[in-house]
Amino acid sequence: MNDAQATLWEKLKHFRLDEPGAALPFTARLARENGWTLHFALRVVHEYRRFLFLACEAGHPVTPSVEVDQVWHLHLVYTHSYWKDLCRDLLSREIHHGPTQGGSEALEGHRNLYTETLASYERLFGQKPPADVWPAVEKRFASFELQWVDRARYWLLRKWW
Repeated sequence: MNDAQATLWEKLKHFRLDEPGAALPFTARLARENGWTLHFALRVVHEYRRFLFLACEAGHPVTPSVEVDQVWHLHLVYTHSYWKDLCRDLLSREIHHGPTQGGSEALEGHRNLYTETLASYERLFGQKPPADVWPAVEKRFASFELQWVDRARYWLLRKWW
């Protein structure tokens, strides 16, 4: 990391997503909506910050893991925090989240970008990304059957196969 990158990373590490005094802070909402522990949600938020750094410094488009993407989706709901505090004031650039066009060509493109993202992570941070947040490309793109479920009304049982 060069000096400018180190400065950006320091700013991102200290960027606040949880509003002081909020009855339901961002990380608690993230944990609740995804069925994660608060500890895991905090880890994924840290990796989201790393993803934002990569989006600025990798030199190529980046693709998040499913977990990091969940943080990004929720952050986009906090429009003031995302567009003003983060993009305008901290990064001085917009980072847009574009939906996939679908199809096998788009899937292959996302697989390639994710592979590049993992390589850039290792190059810029000097370590492999944690596999429980940034799984290998095969696992990352193995399933697209994500759906919100009201756990107060339904039981969820993991399939054994």
